[in-house]
Amino acid sequence: MRYDFLIDSYDTERLKLLSVWSEFRDDDLPVRPRRDDPRGRSIHEHMVHQCVSEDTWFRMMLGIDIGGPPLPERETRLDFITRYAEDSGKRLDRLRQTDERWWEEMTAFFDVQRSRAWVMTRRLTHTSHHRGQQMAMLRMLGRDLHSNYGPTADTGGLMLNHAPTIYAYASLDALLEGESRGGAKSPLPARGGAALTERPG
Repeated sequence: MRYDFLIDSYDTERLKLLSVWSEFRDDDLPVRPRRDDPRGRSIHEHMVHQCVSEDTWFRMMLGIDIGGPPLPERETRLDFITRYAEDSGKRLDRLRQTDERWWEEMTAFFDVQRSRAWVMTRRLTHTSHHRGQQMAMLRMLGRDLHSNYGPTADTGGLMLNHAPTIYAYASLDALLEGESRGGAKSPLPARGGAALTERPG
C-alpha cells in the first residue's frame, strides 16, 4: 500500500519518543525549562500532553478509538512509558488494517477538512516537535543522549565524521524490559576530541 510509510513511521516514532522518556529520571518530572515560568511545560506535563493529545487526534480526526483513559492510573515515569507503549501499539495494529481509500478520505482537522494521510503527517511532526523540546531539556539537565535519528555528541559527534548511531535500546520490548529493571541502556563511548558541530569553537 502506498501509505505503508506512514504506518512504518508511526511505529519508529513511538520507539523514539519512549527512548527519550527513558533518558529522564523519576525526579525530573516536575522540571521546567525555567522553574518560575509555567509557559514551559514540565516533563510530567509533556508526558500528559503526549498521551492526551495523541488519543484526541486519533479518536476525533482519524476515527481510531482504542478505548480506555489515555493516562496511566499512577503518573510515574515508568507508568507513562508502559501506558503509551500499550496504547500506541493498539493504534499501530489498527493502522495496519487500513487501506488506501481510508487514508485518502477527508476528515475534520480542527476547522478545516484534510485527508487522513495529511492529518497523520501532522501528528508525526507534532510528536517530534515536542520530543525535540524534551531532548533540549535533557541537555539543560546535563544528561548524555543516545541516538534518536543518528549520531549525537555523546555517541561520537557528527555523521560526516563517521560517528556511530547508538540507540538506548534495540527494540521496544528491550526498552520496556530494561526500564522495568531500573535501566539497561546501551553503553556510550568515552568522550573524545571529535568535532560536535559544523562550527566548532
